Amino acid sequence: MKAFAHLTVLLALTLGFVGIVQAHEVRPGYLQIKQIDVVTYDLLWKVPAKGDRRLGLYVRLPGHCRSSETTSSFAGGAYIERWRTACDGGLKDATIAINGLETTRTDVLARVEDSNGHTQTVRLTPSQPEFKVMGTAGPATLVRTYFKLGVEHILLGFDHLLFVLALLFLVEGWRRLVATITAFTTAHSLTLAAATFGWVKVPQAPVEAVIALSIMFVAVEILHRYQERTGIATRKPWIVAFVFGLLHGLGFAGALREIGLPDDAISLALAFFNVGVEAGQLLFVAAVFLLFWLITQLMGIRGTTAERSASLGRAIARPASYMIGTLAAFWLIQRTYGFFV
Repeated sequence: MKAFAHLTVLLALTLGFVGIVQAHEVRPGYLQIKQIDVVTYDLLWKVPAKGDRRLGLYVRLPGHCRSSETTSSFAGGAYIERWRTACDGGLKDATIAINGLETTRTDVLARVEDSNGHTQTVRLTPSQPEFKVMGTAGPATLVRTYFKLGVEHILLGFDHLLFVLALLFLVEGWRRLVATITAFTTAHSLTLAAATFGWVKVPQAPVEAVIALSIMFVAVEILHRYQERTGIATRKPWIVAFVFGLLHGLGFAGALREIGLPDDAISLALAFFNVGVEAGQLLFVAAVFLLFWLITQLMGIRGTTAERSASLGRAIARPASYMIGTLAAFWLIQRTYGFFV
């Protein structure tokens, strides 16, 4: 039965690795349309890219729009286009689409700002690649959009999830678990807000590399715990969660910069993006505990919840630690290599 547990963990983490390799494809695109006068609009179109290769996504404007020459460049892992268009009668009630979106796994956040500064924010998906310009959207639309983006970001952020998973191996007891998750949440909320408002400015590439290093650290600490070589991560996991949570918050901020924030509702969008991240994190923790419970039932492990968790932890700690550490090392090499290309 121990082999079954080993196989379960290795299979789950291997499937995670497949998703990780494809992670760049799920970064969102961003379309900003800003009205200059009754018929004139400035457009900014940002598409995920790797090196000089971009996703094949293209903005389709209504037929009554005439666009000027486009300027383009690659910057910060994205392909960026800027141009001006004139649309007879304006864009209100017009339909705008993203050609090629239906064949990808990514989303696009579209934001339309009228000449009075009012905005409409829309999330486009492969199943819904177009939208109708309606004028000003209410705050409920903004809240719903950024909450969903936060949930999706954490659930598709395999590095953040692996760090949380590693913490679960290190924590014993509900009180310590609550303290650890709270410390991680508090820390990344602080740096997410600080970076979003421009109070802290750190290059994104080194942050992502150090996040990978943080996962390697906790993977080693998992081995040490079950070898009865207790380090600070076992004795006081909330301290480790808080320190590394500051780094992960900077990672969340980088993703939020790629998505973009409405100028007239930055605080509201930031707050509900963060709430979405926390909701997704709690869903992941609940799913892990459910999986652990199912495995203990299948293995016939008896005792209290704490005793069953400890017994299962001892059975799968070594393969889980090696797999988490291997994936983190892969990220570290990949992200460090990215400094030079």
